[in-house]
Amino acid sequence: MAVVIATGVSGATGVLKSGFLEVLVRQRWHKVLANLNGEALTLSCEETGANDNVTDNVNSNGVTNGGSYQGNNNNTNSNNSPQLVRTAFTDLPERVPEAIANRKRCVKVAKQEVGGLGISIKGGKENKMPILISKIFKGLAADQTQALYVGDAILSVNGVNLRDATHDEAVQVLKRAGKEVTLEVKYMREATPYVKKGSPVSEIGWETPPPESPRLGSPPFTPCCEPPPSLSLQGDRRCIPLKMGYVTRAMTTPDPENRQLELHSPDARHTVVLRCPDQPSALAWFSAMHSATSALAQQVLAEVIQNTARTGIAGSKEIRHMGWLAGKTESEKQCWKPVLVVVTEKDLLLYDSLPRGKEAWHSPAHTYPLLATRLVHSGPERGSPRPGTELSFATRTGTRLGIEAHLFRAETTKDLSLWTRHIVTGCHTSAEMIKEVTTSCLYQGKECRLVVHYEQGFSVLSEPHQGEGENGEARGVHTPTRPRVLLSYPYEKLKMSSDDGVRMLFLDFGGKEGEIQLDLHSCPKPIVFILHSFLSAKISRLGLVA
Repeated sequence: MAVVIATGVSGATGVLKSGFLEVLVRQRWHKVLANLNGEALTLSCEETGANDNVTDNVNSNGVTNGGSYQGNNNNTNSNNSPQLVRTAFTDLPERVPEAIANRKRCVKVAKQEVGGLGISIKGGKENKMPILISKIFKGLAADQTQALYVGDAILSVNGVNLRDATHDEAVQVLKRAGKEVTLEVKYMREATPYVKKGSPVSEIGWETPPPESPRLGSPPFTPCCEPPPSLSLQGDRRCIPLKMGYVTRAMTTPDPENRQLELHSPDARHTVVLRCPDQPSALAWFSAMHSATSALAQQVLAEVIQNTARTGIAGSKEIRHMGWLAGKTESEKQCWKPVLVVVTEKDLLLYDSLPRGKEAWHSPAHTYPLLATRLVHSGPERGSPRPGTELSFATRTGTRLGIEAHLFRAETTKDLSLWTRHIVTGCHTSAEMIKEVTTSCLYQGKECRLVVHYEQGFSVLSEPHQGEGENGEARGVHTPTRPRVLLSYPYEKLKMSSDDGVRMLFLDFGGKEGEIQLDLHSCPKPIVFILHSFLSAKISRLGLVA
């Protein structure tokens, strides 16, 4: 997880928002420049960190502390042009000649007027590491020798021993070394992971390899802005694609001051947490990022609909709505977690992450029939939401194992309204489409069928035994028989309904039978919830509020 503090905002051509931030990587703060456009959030390392022995620190002598090179008064090394750099990603250990590995060498370097030695160093006594060359800037003095490598430990400079030197001591020795510098070095393969760390932003985790398109049966999609971490003049850059990313607030980390926002990866495994100086700037950053991700999500939805038109997903034929929500179950006390929610013509599908292939789309973590699902709470407790108020809604689904409840949180009032409308409308549409639900039951000791019909109401049917007529008279073995109607009532006759939560359903239509007791052989909640959905859809059809 990476945490960022915003320190300012400025406009930029083709950029929705730009500003200097601080990113917390491995419990240390590092300055970065953030640029947000319609497709990506880019974090570029700003080498300052004079007190940071691991991050980048440029000095006028061409020796840097783990960072990129800046020359003096020369346009070729200005902040407006790129500087090519050799790093542990380019100077691979296997490319270093075996003859020099772990052997001392003396290399003479002639400092340049501009650029100095042209190297970057890391390590030092305080880091329990030797002084290591972490970067060599192409075309400058060290690179021109063709005898130095990223991963070389500097043992001495002009005879001054650096084997037990701190980082700052090594920098000072290199600065005072004069124009002709003799470096005693020794290549250390085991130091490669240390120098490979690069700048802090290169350590920010995100989904790799680059996400595929969520479209089914289409070639993998590689976002144009998702190259491996690359070096620019400002240092390493991390370009985070926003497509199907999830922007939220205070989900994984406490935010008592209401000035944080979070960006979650499509695989739900990585999080970048942003923190701004105040609430207005946090709201501005959140609004810009939320707008960008929402627009991209609509593109993905269109792609998925187009590519599932024939096959559907998870038993459904049509996708009505899709997006991220924060979710948790009633029984869970842990923090919110990202949930990808899909509303189809008949189901509510929950995914733990963005599906990456046809099989994944057909295998949601949870499938809940909309017909057996109720929206039981929506919005803040009272009145209009205040800043920082959670905009949540809950669903309850009747299953054969009982009631499964989920609590969801939307990020804006518009999102909340959209989601609740899709779920309620989906429930009503599902009722009109399915129309009839049948389940076996015991009534007065006989095996029967309970039929709940969207238009006609309730019926209890007794299936005659094979070869038995309607009045019990004998018939031929193969004579077809029709079910006998034992009870039949429209919805308006229903006075009361209840259940024991285990297997019994109780219905009272005010008839001579009194309370009708039906043993459904399993939990009655699915039928109870379906009954509610049929009634709610009929009321809605009449133009009333269900």
